[in-house]
Amino acid sequence: MFDAKSQINRISRRAFLGGAAGLGAALMLPLAGTSHAQGAPAQQIADHFSSVRTMMGEFVQFGPQGEQTGGKFFIERPGKLRFNYEAPSKFRVVSDGKSVVLFNGRLNTADLYSLKQTPLKLLLDERIDLSGDKVADLREDADLTTIKLVDKSVFGDATITMMFDPQSYELRQWTITDAQGKDTTVMIFNVQQGVTFDPSVFEINYNRVREINQPKR
Repeated sequence: MFDAKSQINRISRRAFLGGAAGLGAALMLPLAGTSHAQGAPAQQIADHFSSVRTMMGEFVQFGPQGEQTGGKFFIERPGKLRFNYEAPSKFRVVSDGKSVVLFNGRLNTADLYSLKQTPLKLLLDERIDLSGDKVADLREDADLTTIKLVDKSVFGDATITMMFDPQSYELRQWTITDAQGKDTTVMIFNVQQGVTFDPSVFEINYNRVREINQPKR
């Protein structure tokens, strides 16, 4: 049985004992299993995850410096995501299927990106396709199946590593590694599937984004 609390404690201990380098190693969570070429079991897991059209729950995020935050998340496939960070954080991430915006209420900033140029695209795609050269690594273990995906033609050296329960095929966590090799891991729990969202959940106020980013005189 997956124990979110134990897994969180496991990452936290490694992160804070080992500093940033230790966190990077912990977030990748090397498994006891052997690396394989992509096969039918892994594709079945990916297909199952792709079939989940909507989901929501709670998350804990571990940043590159060992920082830990949490909150609630919402996903609607394809392409839509929202992360509401709990207080005192004033951070929010929203993807409307085309763009991703990172709102920082404390600094009053709004960083806007094209979804297709971020590793989140692979997480939120209509279907996760493990064919071709997108799979950088695949590890199968009794407790977790780990799939590391890349797309150098779109977002360079950044990668996303997804970890699934091999029995239930449910997503447990993912790690995004940026081009500088820095890891950000998100663990999810208390997940509900098949929920219905109001369209406003994934709306981006582009006027507000432009207003925030307008050069100050």
